[in-house]
Amino acid sequence: MVDVSAKDETQRTATAFGRVRVNKDTFELIRSGGLKKGDVLSVARLAGIMGAKRTADLIPLCHNITLSGVEVELELGDLCIAITSTTRCTGATGVEMEALTAVSVAALTIYDMCKSVQRDIEITDIHLLMKSGGKSGEYRKNDE
Repeated sequence: MVDVSAKDETQRTATAFGRVRVNKDTFELIRSGGLKKGDVLSVARLAGIMGAKRTADLIPLCHNITLSGVEVELELGDLCIAITSTTRCTGATGVEMEALTAVSVAALTIYDMCKSVQRDIEITDIHLLMKSGGKSGEYRKNDE
């Protein structure tokens, strides 16, 4: 594990994105709340938040970070659910992994809740949109 004890504590933020693609029938079941396991979007949102809080338990050598905020937003799109997560902390290391984990866990939860009605669900496009704070400064996906 990398020693970050000499780094300054700064306000750090990260935002990640991902998408879950489903067919028309599954999409309508999600929208109408008709799946046996319940409200897919609410459960996935909560799962994403819980996942962000457990990142250090899932990713080897990842620092255990005290998060000051986690937001997970799910939006119904064109036969897909778009997932955006923003994580925040004040610390010596960034929160990118927490944002990415939140999106991944939310996507996996959607998959799990819908797999009984569709086997070919696709989880796609998981990536970091932005990060700020720390010595390396700000990153935005389109700044490359």
